[in-house]
Amino acid sequence: MAHDHHDHSHHDHDHHHDHGAHGHAHDHGHSHAPKDFGRAFAIGVALNFGFVLAEVGAGLWSGSLALLADAGHNLSDVLSLLLAWGATILARRAPSARRTYGLRKVTILASLANAVLLLVAVGVIGAEAVRRFAEPADVATLPVMIVAAIGVVINTATALMFMRGHDDLNVRGAFLHMASDAAVSLAVVVGAGVMALTSLGWIDPALSLGIAVVIVLGTWGLLKDSVNLALDAAPKGIDVGEVRSWLTALPGVTDVHDLHVWAMSTTETAMTAHLTRPSNPDGDTFLHSACEGLAKRFNIGHCTLQVEMGGAEVCRLSPAEAV
Repeated sequence: MAHDHHDHSHHDHDHHHDHGAHGHAHDHGHSHAPKDFGRAFAIGVALNFGFVLAEVGAGLWSGSLALLADAGHNLSDVLSLLLAWGATILARRAPSARRTYGLRKVTILASLANAVLLLVAVGVIGAEAVRRFAEPADVATLPVMIVAAIGVVINTATALMFMRGHDDLNVRGAFLHMASDAAVSLAVVVGAGVMALTSLGWIDPALSLGIAVVIVLGTWGLLKDSVNLALDAAPKGIDVGEVRSWLTALPGVTDVHDLHVWAMSTTETAMTAHLTRPSNPDGDTFLHSACEGLAKRFNIGHCTLQVEMGGAEVCRLSPAEAV
Protein backbone atom coordinates (compact mmCIF):
# COMPACT_ATOMS: atom_id res chain seq x y z
CA MET A 1 0.00 0.00 0.00
CA ALA A 2 1.52 3.36 -0.98
CA HIS A 3 0.34 6.91 -0.58
CA ASP A 4 1.80 10.01 -2.17
CA HIS A 5 4.28 12.13 -0.31
CA HIS A 6 2.62 15.32 0.97
CA ASP A 7 4.25 18.69 1.47
CA HIS A 8 2.26 21.29 3.38
CA SER A 9 3.10 24.80 4.47
CA HIS A 10 2.79 25.57 8.16
CA HIS A 11 4.15 28.84 9.57
CA ASP A 12 6.72 28.92 6.73
CA HIS A 13 8.01 25.48 7.75
CA ASP A 14 7.92 22.25 5.79
CA HIS A 15 5.40 19.69 6.99
CA HIS A 16 6.14 16.23 5.67
CA HIS A 17 3.57 13.54 6.22
CA ASP A 18 4.27 10.18 4.71
CA HIS A 19 2.53 6.83 4.81
CA GLY A 20 4.14 5.29 1.75
CA ALA A 21 5.73 1.88 1.41
CA HIS A 22 7.62 1.70 -1.90
CA GLY A 23 10.10 4.40 -2.85
CA HIS A 24 8.56 7.08 -0.64
CA ALA A 25 9.65 8.59 2.64
CA HIS A 26 8.28 5.86 4.84
CA ASP A 27 8.32 2.11 4.94
CA HIS A 28 5.77 0.07 6.90
CA GLY A 29 7.46 -2.22 9.35
CA HIS A 30 4.62 -4.73 9.21
CA SER A 31 1.32 -5.41 7.52
CA HIS A 32 -1.76 -3.25 8.18
CA ALA A 33 -4.18 -6.02 9.07
CA PRO A 34 -4.02 -8.19 12.17
CA LYS A 35 -3.13 -11.84 11.62
CA ASP A 36 -6.03 -13.99 10.53
CA PHE A 37 -7.19 -16.04 13.51
CA GLY A 38 -10.70 -16.60 12.09
CA ARG A 39 -10.45 -20.38 12.12
CA ALA A 40 -8.98 -20.43 15.62
CA PHE A 41 -11.80 -18.19 16.90
CA ALA A 42 -14.48 -20.34 15.23
CA ILE A 43 -13.11 -23.59 16.68
CA GLY A 44 -12.52 -21.99 20.09
CA VAL A 45 -16.06 -20.61 20.31
CA ALA A 46 -17.68 -23.90 19.22
CA LEU A 47 -15.64 -26.09 21.60
CA ASN A 48 -15.97 -23.80 24.59
CA PHE A 49 -19.68 -23.12 24.21
CA GLY A 50 -20.36 -26.85 24.00
CA PHE A 51 -18.24 -27.35 27.10
CA VAL A 52 -20.09 -24.57 28.98
CA LEU A 53 -23.39 -26.38 28.41
CA ALA A 54 -21.85 -29.63 29.66
CA GLU A 55 -20.39 -27.91 32.74
CA VAL A 56 -23.66 -26.20 33.67
CA GLY A 57 -25.54 -29.49 33.41
CA ALA A 58 -22.92 -31.40 35.40
CA GLY A 59 -22.59 -28.61 37.97
CA LEU A 60 -26.32 -28.46 38.65
CA TRP A 61 -26.58 -32.24 38.84
CA SER A 62 -23.54 -32.72 41.09
CA GLY A 63 -24.05 -29.59 43.24
CA SER A 64 -20.52 -28.33 42.56
CA LEU A 65 -20.08 -24.57 42.83
CA ALA A 66 -16.52 -24.91 41.54
CA LEU A 67 -17.83 -26.50 38.34
CA LEU A 68 -20.53 -23.82 37.95
CA ALA A 69 -17.90 -21.14 38.62
CA ASP A 70 -15.72 -22.65 35.94
CA ALA A 71 -18.74 -22.73 33.61
CA GLY A 72 -19.31 -19.01 34.27
CA HIS A 73 -15.64 -18.35 33.59
CA ASN A 74 -15.83 -20.35 30.36
CA LEU A 75 -19.02 -18.56 29.27
CA SER A 76 -17.35 -15.20 29.76
CA ASP A 77 -14.50 -16.53 27.63
CA VAL A 78 -16.89 -17.54 24.85
CA LEU A 79 -18.21 -13.96 24.86
CA SER A 80 -14.63 -12.70 24.99
CA LEU A 81 -13.66 -14.81 21.99
CA LEU A 82 -16.69 -13.51 20.09
CA LEU A 83 -15.71 -9.91 20.95
CA ALA A 84 -12.10 -10.47 19.92
CA TRP A 85 -13.14 -12.24 16.72
CA GLY A 86 -15.54 -9.46 15.78
CA ALA A 87 -12.86 -6.86 16.51
CA THR A 88 -10.31 -8.49 14.20
CA ILE A 89 -12.92 -8.54 11.41
CA LEU A 90 -13.89 -4.88 11.96
CA ALA A 91 -10.21 -3.86 12.04
CA ARG A 92 -9.98 -4.88 8.38
CA ARG A 93 -12.67 -2.39 7.34
CA ALA A 94 -11.35 0.24 4.96
CA PRO A 95 -11.00 3.84 6.22
CA SER A 96 -13.86 6.24 5.43
CA ALA A 97 -14.14 10.00 5.08
CA ARG A 98 -15.22 10.18 8.73
CA ARG A 99 -13.21 7.30 10.23
CA THR A 100 -9.91 7.99 8.53
CA TYR A 101 -8.16 5.21 10.48
CA GLY A 102 -10.95 2.75 9.76
CA LEU A 103 -12.09 0.70 12.76
CA ARG A 104 -8.68 -0.47 13.94
CA LYS A 105 -9.21 0.83 17.47
CA VAL A 106 -12.12 -1.61 17.96
CA THR A 107 -9.44 -4.22 18.79
CA ILE A 108 -8.38 -2.11 21.79
CA LEU A 109 -11.98 -1.62 22.94
CA ALA A 110 -12.58 -5.38 22.64
CA SER A 111 -9.56 -6.25 24.79
CA LEU A 112 -10.76 -3.71 27.38
CA ALA A 113 -14.28 -5.22 27.32
CA ASN A 114 -12.79 -8.71 27.75
CA ALA A 115 -10.92 -7.67 30.88
CA VAL A 116 -13.96 -5.94 32.42
CA LEU A 117 -16.17 -8.94 31.60
CA LEU A 118 -13.85 -11.33 33.40
CA LEU A 119 -13.65 -9.14 36.49
CA VAL A 120 -17.47 -9.03 36.65
CA ALA A 121 -17.48 -12.84 36.51
CA VAL A 122 -15.01 -12.86 39.42
CA GLY A 123 -17.42 -10.82 41.57
CA VAL A 124 -20.27 -13.26 40.98
CA ILE A 125 -18.09 -16.30 41.72
CA GLY A 126 -16.61 -14.73 44.87
CA ALA A 127 -20.01 -13.77 46.31
CA GLU A 128 -21.42 -17.27 45.82
CA ALA A 129 -18.28 -18.88 47.27
CA VAL A 130 -18.57 -16.82 50.47
CA ARG A 131 -22.21 -17.90 50.79
CA ARG A 132 -21.21 -21.55 50.34
CA PHE A 133 -18.74 -21.35 53.23
CA ALA A 134 -21.71 -20.64 55.52
CA GLU A 135 -23.89 -23.28 53.86
CA PRO A 136 -21.72 -26.13 52.54
CA ALA A 137 -23.38 -28.34 49.93
CA ASP A 138 -22.91 -32.00 49.05
CA VAL A 139 -20.96 -32.50 45.83
CA ALA A 140 -20.91 -35.54 43.53
CA THR A 141 -17.18 -35.58 42.88
CA LEU A 142 -16.81 -38.16 40.06
CA PRO A 143 -18.80 -36.28 37.37
CA VAL A 144 -17.05 -33.08 38.43
CA MET A 145 -13.64 -34.69 37.85
CA ILE A 146 -14.65 -36.12 34.46
CA VAL A 147 -16.14 -32.87 33.10
CA ALA A 148 -13.26 -30.74 34.43
CA ALA A 149 -10.73 -33.11 32.85
CA ILE A 150 -12.44 -32.63 29.49
CA GLY A 151 -12.15 -28.88 30.11
CA VAL A 152 -8.39 -29.16 30.57
CA VAL A 153 -8.07 -30.75 27.12
CA ILE A 154 -10.41 -28.30 25.36
CA ASN A 155 -8.93 -25.16 26.91
CA THR A 156 -5.34 -26.26 26.32
CA ALA A 157 -6.09 -27.03 22.66
CA THR A 158 -7.80 -23.64 22.21
CA ALA A 159 -4.94 -21.75 23.92
CA LEU A 160 -2.38 -23.40 21.62
CA MET A 161 -4.25 -22.03 18.58
CA PHE A 162 -3.67 -18.47 19.81
CA MET A 163 -0.11 -19.03 21.02
CA ARG A 164 1.54 -17.34 18.01
CA GLY A 165 -0.45 -14.11 18.40
CA HIS A 166 1.25 -12.53 21.42
CA ASP A 167 2.18 -9.40 19.46
CA ASP A 168 -1.55 -8.57 19.27
CA LEU A 169 -3.06 -7.54 22.63
CA ASN A 170 -6.49 -8.66 21.48
CA VAL A 171 -5.29 -12.17 20.58
CA ARG A 172 -3.10 -12.27 23.68
CA GLY A 173 -6.26 -11.67 25.70
CA ALA A 174 -7.88 -14.70 24.06
CA PHE A 175 -4.78 -16.81 24.76
CA LEU A 176 -4.68 -15.73 28.42
CA HIS A 177 -8.36 -16.60 28.88
CA MET A 178 -7.90 -20.09 27.46
CA ALA A 179 -4.63 -20.78 29.31
CA SER A 180 -6.11 -19.69 32.65
CA ASP A 181 -9.18 -21.83 31.96
CA ALA A 182 -7.00 -24.89 31.45
CA ALA A 183 -5.28 -24.25 34.79
CA VAL A 184 -8.60 -23.65 36.54
CA SER A 185 -10.12 -26.86 35.13
CA LEU A 186 -7.08 -28.79 36.33
CA ALA A 187 -7.53 -27.30 39.80
CA VAL A 188 -11.18 -28.41 39.78
CA VAL A 189 -10.11 -31.98 38.95
CA VAL A 190 -7.61 -32.02 41.82
CA GLY A 191 -10.05 -30.36 44.23
CA ALA A 192 -12.81 -32.85 43.45
CA GLY A 193 -10.35 -35.69 43.98
CA VAL A 194 -9.37 -34.35 47.40
CA MET A 195 -13.05 -33.92 48.30
CA ALA A 196 -13.72 -37.53 47.31
CA LEU A 197 -10.97 -38.71 49.65
CA THR A 198 -11.67 -36.40 52.61
CA SER A 199 -15.38 -35.41 52.36
CA LEU A 200 -14.42 -31.83 53.33
CA GLY A 201 -17.27 -29.56 52.12
CA TRP A 202 -15.30 -26.31 52.33
CA ILE A 203 -12.93 -27.38 49.54
CA ASP A 204 -15.50 -26.57 46.83
CA PRO A 205 -16.06 -22.88 47.77
CA ALA A 206 -12.36 -22.51 48.60
CA LEU A 207 -11.55 -23.77 45.13
CA SER A 208 -14.04 -21.28 43.70
CA LEU A 209 -12.26 -18.40 45.45
CA GLY A 210 -8.96 -19.75 44.14
CA ILE A 211 -10.43 -19.64 40.63
CA ALA A 212 -11.46 -16.01 41.22
CA VAL A 213 -7.90 -15.10 42.29
CA VAL A 214 -6.44 -16.80 39.20
CA ILE A 215 -8.81 -14.84 36.95
CA VAL A 216 -7.91 -11.52 38.61
CA LEU A 217 -4.16 -12.16 38.37
CA GLY A 218 -4.44 -13.23 34.74
CA THR A 219 -6.66 -10.31 33.79
CA TRP A 220 -5.06 -7.38 35.62
CA GLY A 221 -2.19 -6.93 33.16
CA LEU A 222 -4.58 -7.14 30.21
CA LEU A 223 -6.89 -4.55 31.82
CA LYS A 224 -4.00 -2.17 32.50
CA ASP A 225 -2.58 -2.48 28.97
CA SER A 226 -6.03 -2.06 27.41
CA VAL A 227 -6.84 1.07 29.45
CA ASN A 228 -3.46 2.59 28.57
CA LEU A 229 -3.97 1.97 24.85
CA ALA A 230 -7.55 3.30 25.01
CA LEU A 231 -6.10 6.50 26.54
CA ASP A 232 -3.55 6.76 23.68
CA ALA A 233 -0.56 5.89 25.87
CA ALA A 234 2.56 4.66 24.12
CA PRO A 235 2.28 0.90 23.52
CA LYS A 236 4.10 -1.41 25.89
CA GLY A 237 7.61 -2.07 24.65
CA ILE A 238 8.14 1.38 23.12
CA ASP A 239 10.32 3.75 25.16
CA VAL A 240 9.31 7.28 24.09
CA GLY A 241 12.53 8.67 25.59
CA GLU A 242 14.54 6.29 23.40
CA VAL A 243 12.51 7.34 20.34
CA ARG A 244 13.21 11.00 21.15
CA SER A 245 16.94 10.32 21.56
CA TRP A 246 17.04 8.42 18.26
CA LEU A 247 15.31 11.28 16.42
CA THR A 248 17.58 13.89 18.06
CA ALA A 249 20.64 11.96 16.86
CA LEU A 250 19.54 12.11 13.20
CA PRO A 251 21.82 14.20 10.93
CA GLY A 252 21.16 17.93 11.22
CA VAL A 253 18.42 17.68 13.89
CA THR A 254 18.85 20.19 16.72
CA ASP A 255 15.54 19.72 18.56
CA VAL A 256 12.57 17.33 18.79
CA HIS A 257 9.21 18.49 20.18
CA ASP A 258 5.49 17.72 20.01
CA LEU A 259 6.38 14.01 19.99
CA HIS A 260 3.40 11.66 20.38
CA VAL A 261 3.34 7.87 20.12
CA TRP A 262 0.07 5.94 20.35
CA ALA A 263 -1.64 2.72 19.28
CA MET A 264 -3.90 2.73 16.23
CA SER A 265 -4.89 -0.84 17.07
CA THR A 266 -3.54 -3.71 19.15
CA THR A 267 -0.93 -4.36 16.41
CA GLU A 268 -0.20 -0.96 14.80
CA THR A 269 1.61 2.08 16.21
CA ALA A 270 1.48 5.68 15.03
CA MET A 271 3.74 8.64 15.79
CA THR A 272 3.92 12.39 15.12
CA ALA A 273 6.82 14.75 15.85
CA HIS A 274 8.24 18.15 14.97
CA LEU A 275 11.96 18.14 14.12
CA THR A 276 14.02 21.35 14.07
CA ARG A 277 16.59 21.00 11.25
CA PRO A 278 18.16 24.36 10.25
CA SER A 279 19.73 22.93 7.11
CA ASN A 280 17.37 20.67 5.19
CA PRO A 281 18.73 20.29 1.63
CA ASP A 282 17.89 16.57 1.41
CA GLY A 283 14.34 16.82 2.79
CA ASP A 284 12.70 13.84 1.07
CA THR A 285 15.72 11.55 1.48
CA PHE A 286 16.00 12.52 5.15
CA LEU A 287 12.30 11.82 5.80
CA HIS A 288 12.41 8.48 3.98
CA SER A 289 15.42 7.38 6.01
CA ALA A 290 13.91 8.58 9.31
CA CYS A 291 10.55 6.87 8.78
CA GLU A 292 12.19 3.66 7.57
CA GLY A 293 14.40 3.65 10.66
CA LEU A 294 11.42 4.20 13.00
CA ALA A 295 9.59 1.28 11.36
CA LYS A 296 12.54 -1.10 11.61
CA ARG A 297 13.83 -0.14 15.04
CA PHE A 298 10.63 0.66 16.94
CA ASN A 299 7.95 -1.02 14.77
CA ILE A 300 6.22 2.35 14.34
CA GLY A 301 4.34 1.83 11.09
CA HIS A 302 2.55 5.21 10.72
CA CYS A 303 4.89 8.17 11.02
CA THR A 304 4.23 11.89 10.48
CA LEU A 305 7.25 14.18 10.75
CA GLN A 306 7.15 17.97 10.47
CA VAL A 307 10.50 19.53 9.67
CA GLU A 308 11.06 23.13 10.86
CA MET A 309 13.98 25.33 9.85
CA GLY A 310 14.26 26.99 13.28
CA GLY A 311 13.93 30.59 12.06
CA ALA A 312 12.75 33.64 13.96
CA GLU A 313 9.25 32.25 14.40
CA VAL A 314 9.21 29.67 17.19
CA CYS A 315 6.78 26.75 16.90
CA ARG A 316 3.91 27.23 19.36
CA LEU A 317 4.16 23.50 20.23
CA SER A 318 7.85 23.56 21.13
CA PRO A 319 7.42 24.01 24.93
CA ALA A 320 7.52 20.66 26.75
CA GLU A 321 4.12 21.31 28.39
CA ALA A 322 2.39 22.04 25.05
CA VAL A 323 0.19 19.30 23.62
